[in-house]
Amino acid sequence: MNLADLETLLAVARERSFSRAAEQLRRTQPAVSLAIRRLETACGERLLDRGQPPRLTPAGEVVARRTERMLLHHGRISQELAELRGLQRGLVAVGANESTALWLLPVVEAFHARHPRIKLEVRRSLSRNIPAEVLAGDLDLGVVAYDPGEPGLDATVVYHDRLAFVVPAQHPLAAVRGPVPLRRLARESFIAHNVESPYRDLTVGAFRRLRVPLNITLEMPTIESIKQLVASGLGVAFVPRVSARRELESGALREVAIRDFKVQRPLRLLAPRRGGLSHAAAAFRDLVLAARI
Repeated sequence: MNLADLETLLAVARERSFSRAAEQLRRTQPAVSLAIRRLETACGERLLDRGQPPRLTPAGEVVARRTERMLLHHGRISQELAELRGLQRGLVAVGANESTALWLLPVVEAFHARHPRIKLEVRRSLSRNIPAEVLAGDLDLGVVAYDPGEPGLDATVVYHDRLAFVVPAQHPLAAVRGPVPLRRLARESFIAHNVESPYRDLTVGAFRRLRVPLNITLEMPTIESIKQLVASGLGVAFVPRVSARRELESGALREVAIRDFKVQRPLRLLAPRRGGLSHAAAAFRDLVLAARI
């Protein structure tokens, strides 16, 4: 049985006339009669008493009742799909770590202002896990600070970040103009992030290569806590510059250029290479790409 034949049965029952049903459906009366016979054959039951007026049989009432529910759900499906296309509903899941989530904040604000009915989840995750989560479909998109080299993903650079050496505003190095050599940091007390990352390895390796002591006196679980401790004068730190942008602008922290240590940290937007993004996820991706620097 097909939906058109079921709708024909409803039209005959509602109009109580084959001819009026045919007129409403813009079909011929023989075509309406054929549709009813085809439906009865498929059901193995007589669905209409063909008197004047025609009436539904008990079997016809069952089929008509179920058809009305089916058409109601069909209408709801069509409406919900239209809402998805029109960005009136949906869910976007984006993976980020602490610093990349901070970079995303202006995009999140802009997206919510444009599409307030779409739920947006920025899920904090370890950067090394994000590519696999995007590939598995657990995340729609991801933002990481390295190239995963994964053939199934598009990795587009959206922001040119770097590691920044930050000191409290009252620190002697804050008044120095121009880059300072790495050896000037030999007696500094460093506050480090205790999450393993390629950038921590690069920092440790640079000090070791140049035979400069790296005195780590505190290790903290978040960049936010590191910034606060540096601002309080408890030490110095290397942090992603994007995560310290507000403190640098306010003067709570000062960035000091290091002559022998320049580490670029480009942020990349990860998306499935073969498409498959929802309308909502595609809209978020487009906003991120528009914001890239």
